[in-house]
Amino acid sequence: MDSWNHACQACGSPSNPLTKLSLGKDFFGRPYDRLSPSSDQNPRWYCTSCSLHKHFQRDFRDILAEFDKLRSGFASELSKADEFRRASLRLHEIMTILNAPQQTSTLLNNRDVTVLMERLNTLTMPV
Repeated sequence: MDSWNHACQACGSPSNPLTKLSLGKDFFGRPYDRLSPSSDQNPRWYCTSCSLHKHFQRDFRDILAEFDKLRSGFASELSKADEFRRASLRLHEIMTILNAPQQTSTLLNNRDVTVLMERLNTLTMPV
């Protein structure tokens, strides 16, 4: 067993089953391949809880990137009413779970999520 497979690379827990995140879709349904063959030299492995938080982190970054595009006047998924609502709901879901007892995250800061939620609330939702 390789050394990276002994413990979660987010929380360091050595006793939980580990998951490698690679292929999938981002929050807006676009395909991504974080671990393509040429860059798969140092994969990250996460326990179940940290794997969930890694998904939250990815969704948060996707929403933040689209928010920054929208605010800068570029085409953004958030200019679509359904995607804007979905993104707002996802941020609320993330915050609810991060605020639950014993849900500390080494991957995502509650304050960052709160700030993005507040910034989204300053925008007029597209119709």
